[in-house]
Amino acid sequence: MSAQNKTESSYLMKSFTPYEVKEGEEYMNEQQLAHFSAILRNWKQELMEEVDRTVTHMKDEAANFPDPADRASQEEEFSLELRARDRERKLIKKIEQTLTRIEEDDYGFCDACGVEIGIRRLEARPTATLCIDCKTLAEIKERQVGG
Repeated sequence: MSAQNKTESSYLMKSFTPYEVKEGEEYMNEQQLAHFSAILRNWKQELMEEVDRTVTHMKDEAANFPDPADRASQEEEFSLELRARDRERKLIKKIEQTLTRIEEDDYGFCDACGVEIGIRRLEARPTATLCIDCKTLAEIKERQVGG
């Protein structure tokens, strides 16, 4: 699992109540869209707060250590933090794109084949744009090309 997927999963597991689908309910109705919109907005807010904490931390902790080992250690720590924030910045952009899809009534359906992605998959990965079958196929093709 990639670092971004771990960030996504750890946030989602602790922060919302799963949507209870009612019998006969239309897929991606107003309540479902509001549910996912709330998840995405809260997630974005949490990521942005983390960025602010990192900036504050780096300003507060920035020191000019005379010892090269201490300086190298701090630079490595800052480098790791900045990489994590860069992943989160990309994730924020993806969240914004997903919120736009919700506003445009284009959310919850596979970009490749057009079928419903499904409530549970979207709760696990609200920024998903492919159904599980198309995503699996894409990953197989990626491994074949990359391997």
